[in-house]
Amino acid sequence: MTIDIDAMIAQMNEHAPPAVRTLGGSVTSYDDATHTMVMSFHASEALCHSGDIVQGGFITGMIDATMSHAVFAAVREPIILPTLEIKVSFLEIARVGDLIASGTVVRLGKTVAFLEGQLKDPQGKLLATATSTARILRKRRDPEDRTPDESQDGFKYQL
Repeated sequence: MTIDIDAMIAQMNEHAPPAVRTLGGSVTSYDDATHTMVMSFHASEALCHSGDIVQGGFITGMIDATMSHAVFAAVREPIILPTLEIKVSFLEIARVGDLIASGTVVRLGKTVAFLEGQLKDPQGKLLATATSTARILRKRRDPEDRTPDESQDGFKYQL
């Protein structure tokens, strides 16, 4: 199945979740052959502690969002993707400014995805690495048969 990657990236950026916007993030590229997503982030001083050092939870969020977007691109259908576990290794200090994250789908099953990611500075210095396991919850549209426990977007989540 061939996809228009530029259109997919534009749609992901147009409909970026609030957390990605808070982190100053946007999708920059996707490699369909390797299922690798690249996102850029702008770490503002609002994400820092101890001066201009980006707090580790925000670094984790950047990598997690990028790995998740790789799954969204690979699956190509409406899903939600709760993280089951994530391990992050902080290798260097991340500072205020632009950062680049990559996320790759290592293995994609029907209900679980295994992921890996990295965060680098603009010069390519590796700042953090991560591995993650996420659960894939498929959504199906069923607007005529909505119940109160369904989301407001009109999708029913299949567990």
